[in-house]
Amino acid sequence: MEELFISRVRVKLLTLFLTSQEPLLHVREIVRRVDEEINAVRRELLRMEKFGMVASEWRANRRLYHFRKDYIFYHQLVGMVAKQSGLGGEIIKNRVRLGKIKYAMIATRFFKRQPSGPEDVDLLVVGQIVLPELQSLISNEQAKRDQEINYSFMDEAEFQFRVRRRDPFILRVVTQSKIMLIGDEEDLLLGVLI
Repeated sequence: MEELFISRVRVKLLTLFLTSQEPLLHVREIVRRVDEEINAVRRELLRMEKFGMVASEWRANRRLYHFRKDYIFYHQLVGMVAKQSGLGGEIIKNRVRLGKIKYAMIATRFFKRQPSGPEDVDLLVVGQIVLPELQSLISNEQAKRDQEINYSFMDEAEFQFRVRRRDPFILRVVTQSKIMLIGDEEDLLLGVLI
């Protein structure tokens, strides 16, 4: 994202807002988390508010900020942040070590740290996977989150077989709200929905 956004502070703010579980953040808390000077943070928050990215409100004599979900590029920014941070960022960074991946997708609700059900899949990886490398990345993320990650992996042949059989698991995973980390979503859906 740093290639697209000139401001390092804005990149940090986007990452914080789009990965944070707290709905509202105070300036001091934001400064502490992004580890930048308060004036730089305030300047970026002002710009982001001007462009409609964030909104602020006063509560108990404190100005609190939140990212606006109705911002026109909200979903694209969520995808960009997911590919840069957390498990998604690690998968992309270690793509070569993980093997030959055709598709990797992460559930949007998992990225946003929303609750999931027992049948929900947080991560699906399709291709020739180096399993110990993938398991290492997942166990590191599980330790950071202090929660189990429900993931599935399969080679392309099994994926295509299950697609042809209209496997309910595959249909549920590919039609859920997701962020494509690797691979083209149009190709994926075209193969599944035809």
